[in-house]
Amino acid sequence: MDIEKVIKHPLSTEKSIRLMESENKLVFVVDLKARKPEIKKAIEKTFKVKVLKVTTHIMPSGQKRAYVRLSPETPALDVATDLGLM
Repeated sequence: MDIEKVIKHPLSTEKSIRLMESENKLVFVVDLKARKPEIKKAIEKTFKVKVLKVTTHIMPSGQKRAYVRLSPETPALDVATDLGLM
């Protein structure tokens, strides 16, 4: 799968902002067919950060969300600021 097609857009809900602050996680809406290693690779290449863990969740609406935990060297708030979420 193409790296450009894996990530659709970041989420900036109350829960995702809370996760940024408390657990250094970012939340993205991703392609339904994207697998965790593909998501990790796409995030690392796109934002030039180190990803520790990726967990995914398929919503009842059919949307797939990826919860991406970043390494302590790269605060999620900094990446969110670059994306214009904060």
